[in-house]
Amino acid sequence: MSETTGASPRTSLYDHAVRLHRQHPDGPLPRDGRPLPDEPRPRRRRPEADQRLVGADVAEALDRHFGGDAPPQALAEAVRDLYVPMHRNDHIAAAALRWDRERVRTTGRWLVRHGTDRQAVAVGLALLASGWDEDDIPLIRTIGLLSDSFGPLAAEALKRRRGGADALLWLGDRVAGWGRVYVVEALCLVGGRAARDWLLRRACDGDFLNGYYAGKVATAAHLHEAITAKSDDDLVDHTGRLLLTMADCGGMGMTLEHYPPAHAVVGAHVGHLDRQQPTLRRYLVAATIAHRLGTMEVATAERRARLVDRYRAVLDRDEWCAVVREASEDPDDHYLPWFRREIAPKLGLRAFEGLTTADEG
Repeated sequence: MSETTGASPRTSLYDHAVRLHRQHPDGPLPRDGRPLPDEPRPRRRRPEADQRLVGADVAEALDRHFGGDAPPQALAEAVRDLYVPMHRNDHIAAAALRWDRERVRTTGRWLVRHGTDRQAVAVGLALLASGWDEDDIPLIRTIGLLSDSFGPLAAEALKRRRGGADALLWLGDRVAGWGRVYVVEALCLVGGRAARDWLLRRACDGDFLNGYYAGKVATAAHLHEAITAKSDDDLVDHTGRLLLTMADCGGMGMTLEHYPPAHAVVGAHVGHLDRQQPTLRRYLVAATIAHRLGTMEVATAERRARLVDRYRAVLDRDEWCAVVREASEDPDDHYLPWFRREIAPKLGLRAFEGLTTADEG
């Protein structure tokens, strides 16, 4: 059996997450753990009705359940065919607060631990997100590994708890895609030294979706203070990724043009780059930032031109040119040929003089 197709239809989603995590302990689950045990049964779609009523039917099911003495299994069955929002919902949160706190918590834990479909587990997480018991953290953290389905509610539940920041940091290293968006945004809110250090060095993994939170990371982690005071390679490299992401995230999140300390941060980045060892990745990031500066109003035209000149002064050094000329092109990587054709000539980069791409060749 393959690692993601051997699950029984009755396997709990929690057990599914545990099994896959044991096989991939230090990184995201392949395909976010899909297929899940309840697939191919589709998740219920948001009803085409008044959006203010979304979640009201789930709240009614909660009131009926907690108004009686049925076991948690009955609630799992009651919500099986309902649309359960994946984000915090006011109707569901209010229903959770109307009833005995310990019974709500016990029911939520049972649904998260034993639920065999996404609706039941999401309701369980929503119930736990109404409380703050620290003993729930390991359970919430584990189901949060299935982050595309449960990331928003897991992040909501963790950020309410003392010790939840550490669990969010653990998840941050083990989720990708949309799940990473939810976890990083929660870390931007919880604060603290450990969260700030992680946000400054590891938040952006290069995914397109980083654009939704790059500006939030720069703001919440006080990037402008950190990059002007420190120069470790992890901080400088991640700052480059943040700047590059913000330069290209129009329509998603805060752009470099709308980031008030942009000029100071870019200046600090190129200053630290001047003292770093050259690598192809650093070269391409720096050159792309320099290219974007030409069209972005992060400062006056004169000040932008000076920044571009500073980047070029570093990139045109012999040792930096050498990493480009020695790079072997991966036939499956189309970025370097595109860069050589579209960006290098506009900047007049010395490393590419006389070079042609394989398809020009």
